[in-house]
Amino acid sequence: MSELPLHLEPGEKVKTFPHRSGIYLMKDSTDRIIYVGKAKDLRSRAGSYFRKSAGGDLRIAPWIAEIKDIDFIETQSEVDALLMEARLIKDIQPRYNRDLKDSKTFPYLQIRIREPYPRVELTRQPKSTGVKLFGPFTNSLALKGALLALQKVFKFRTCTLHISLHNDRWRWFRPCLLYSIHQCSGPCNLRVTPAEYRKNIRRLMSVLEGRKTQLLNELTKEMKAAAAEKQYEVAAGLRDQIRDLKTLDKRGSVEDNTQPEAFVIDPRRGVIGLKKIFKLEKLPRIIEGIDIAHVSGTDMVASIVKFIDGTPFKQGYKRYRIKTVNGVNDYACMQEVINRRFSHGPADELPDVLLIDGGRGQLNSVLEALSKTPLQPGLVISLAKQEEEVFTANQEEPLKLSRHSFALRLLQSVRDESHRFAQHYHHILRQKRFH
Repeated sequence: MSELPLHLEPGEKVKTFPHRSGIYLMKDSTDRIIYVGKAKDLRSRAGSYFRKSAGGDLRIAPWIAEIKDIDFIETQSEVDALLMEARLIKDIQPRYNRDLKDSKTFPYLQIRIREPYPRVELTRQPKSTGVKLFGPFTNSLALKGALLALQKVFKFRTCTLHISLHNDRWRWFRPCLLYSIHQCSGPCNLRVTPAEYRKNIRRLMSVLEGRKTQLLNELTKEMKAAAAEKQYEVAAGLRDQIRDLKTLDKRGSVEDNTQPEAFVIDPRRGVIGLKKIFKLEKLPRIIEGIDIAHVSGTDMVASIVKFIDGTPFKQGYKRYRIKTVNGVNDYACMQEVINRRFSHGPADELPDVLLIDGGRGQLNSVLEALSKTPLQPGLVISLAKQEEEVFTANQEEPLKLSRHSFALRLLQSVRDESHRFAQHYHHILRQKRFH
């Protein structure tokens, strides 16, 4: 697409938006994003702000005059638009977005695959290991309805019992009502073998992965048969099951729609672990993470995220547009950001730990830049992907922490958050350039 003329006013600019789903970004005279919204039809929804009737809307009338520019990001679906809107509002904290600024997350469907009889559950705080995740889902009520429909077919358990195959007490355990009404196969009474139960779990996961046509066809056939026999209550129940099952498509993916606030770690134990591993004199209260984002050297940006006492401190997040580097040179980009971050600022806000995304090369380039800045962070380390090795200034060989270490999980959350934050900013800049 060709670039739009720079002189277009927002009200004229929206007339060039596509009739597609996406999000729109309202900006003030300083190019700061003041509102983020989602749309089924970008041109129609964003254009509504510039009609005469908008002046009578008490929710938006007080700040419409502040809109000096508007951009958009196209999405594949309304669901993607909803998830992206929520993500950007949490990241950017626009002044006039009142909803979605808190830590509330979209729900996931979680299957605990390591249990002898894997339980299926809905959660807004999914585990990061030992589970198969589906979501996030955008309609929690419909998701609950779909889960009930699936349970009638695959008879999985949703209870919190810790069933052991090696304890005879389960042979005398009395199953709950769900077994009596044929919505659970009764693993709590060992009435189904682990192999048989897992076969149904695999079928369930197949449906959740999108292969549910056969199940929908069977339910539709049953619904029509019930209606033909004038069993209207049964037919209505099957109709509702079909409706709820179709909503399973209204979700994002675990990979593309990250909700870092949903994956809970124990921040206190992570901080204590860092103090012990790196032999620090005191607990590291402030941790900052830095990452670079670009595609083939274009629209290069950097992010700095801040964690205090092991939890994200969104007000301390910073974004930088790279100004002095041409071409692909991550080392030089990192050095520019380090210089801008540590050349001035209050000394009492310096990080106790500065985490770099990368290996030995990235760490050395940062240390070189820090040698020329007046302000100095505490411990400076880098975390390399794949092997998840930690590099430090005073050790030649990298540290390999246990994958289950609370300290490593805290560092990973800082690293992943800085990467995600940089990528979102980069995405916005690319969309602005092409639109």
